[in-house]
Amino acid sequence: MSILVNGDTRLLVQGITGREGEFHSRAMLEYGTNIVAGVTPGKGGQAALDGAVPVFDTVEQAVRETGANASCVFVPAAFAPDAVLEAAAGGIGLVFCITEGIPALDMLRVYHVLRAQGVRLIGPNCPGATSPGEAKVGIIPGNIHRPGPVGLVSRSGTLTYEVVQAMTDAGIGQSTCVGIGGDPIIGTSFIDVLDLFNQDPETEAIVLIGEIGGEEEEKAAAFVAREVRKPMASFIAGRTAPPGRRMGHAGAIISGGAGTAESKRTALEAAGIAVADSPSHIPQLLRDAGVGG
Repeated sequence: MSILVNGDTRLLVQGITGREGEFHSRAMLEYGTNIVAGVTPGKGGQAALDGAVPVFDTVEQAVRETGANASCVFVPAAFAPDAVLEAAAGGIGLVFCITEGIPALDMLRVYHVLRAQGVRLIGPNCPGATSPGEAKVGIIPGNIHRPGPVGLVSRSGTLTYEVVQAMTDAGIGQSTCVGIGGDPIIGTSFIDVLDLFNQDPETEAIVLIGEIGGEEEEKAAAFVAREVRKPMASFIAGRTAPPGRRMGHAGAIISGGAGTAESKRTALEAAGIAVADSPSHIPQLLRDAGVGG
C-alpha cells in the first residue's frame, strides 16, 4: 500500500507549458503517473507533452472535464500562492507545490485557507512524493526507487534522493517517499506524514530525514514516542554547520539551544528512533531493526 499518491491519482499540472513544468511532467508521465490535465491561463484548448495531455485555462474547467483529484504546481513564486488557492477552490483535495522562493507571509495566508477547506498541501519548496511502481508527483527521480515496506519523509530533496538510492542499493524498497519541504511555513508536517505511515498496514518501518533549524523534528519525536510502534531510522543534516551562520533551507534557523543537530538527535533517540551518522548508514539501521533482511 502507499500514502498520498498511487495508481488512482488523477494528476493536474499547473504550469505544464513552462520549461520546468513540461520537463518534469514528461518524466512523471514516463514513470506511469496518470496526468489527466494541465492548466495554463490563456492556453486552454491546446495540448501538452506531444498532444498527450489537454490544457485548460482554469483548474475548475480541468477538474470538471477530467476528474482530476491532485495538482502539482510548477508556477513562479510570484503567482504560486494564487495557483495553490485556485487548485483548492477548483475542487482539488491534494496539492503539491514544488515552487521555491515564496514569501512566508504569503504562505501563511494560504496555509490557513487550505486548512479551513480541508485541503492537504505538500510543500512549498518540496520535491513531491513517489509511491514506487504506482505514481510519482514532483521532481524526485523515478529510477532510484523500488517497491517495498519502508516509508520515508524528509525536509531535504537531495538527501531524500541519497537515502532512497542507498536503500534501493541495499535491496530495501519503499512504500512511499515524501518530501515535505524546507520552508518555515509548509502545508504538511512530519507528524502529518508519520501518522499516515503509522496507519498504513503495508508500511513496516519509517525513515525520517531532518535538518537543523526549527523544532519540527523534536515535535515529531514526541509524537513517535506517544503513537508509533513501527521501527524507525533517521538522519539529521547540518551537524557540522558553523555556529551563527544561516545555511540551507529558509527553515534552517536555529534559535538559542533549539533547532540544533544535537537537540534533534537527543529527542529522536529518546523516542527510540535510531539516528544515523550518515545517509549511507540508514540501510544498516533498518536491517538492525529487522527490516529488509
